[in-house]
Amino acid sequence: MLEEACADFANVRVDGFTGLLTTFCQERDIHAIVKGLRAVSDFDYELQMAQMNASLADVETVFVPTSPEYSFLASSLVKEVAAFGGDVSSLLPAFVHERLISRLAERRESGDA
Repeated sequence: MLEEACADFANVRVDGFTGLLTTFCQERDIHAIVKGLRAVSDFDYELQMAQMNASLADVETVFVPTSPEYSFLASSLVKEVAAFGGDVSSLLPAFVHERLISRLAERRESGDA
């Protein structure tokens, strides 16, 4: 879904990895990590992570605060609201919303809801 969501951006590549983010960065000559922050509590955790990453590799972390209109969003919250029938369509790309609704229907049918 990430690949599909980013398909229109020629300068974006979706890539997965296992292990340390710093190792991933070193192997690809990446020197900056960009992280979004929703709240102060995110900053506390992410600052520790950024400092650890900087101690392990030549990599800096840049923090970008979210727009206040989206600061409450979390994937778990969106999934929970959708599971109880709430309309989350304005919070997701249409193809992601369709897959979420389909997945929730499958779980209800199998009794995993």
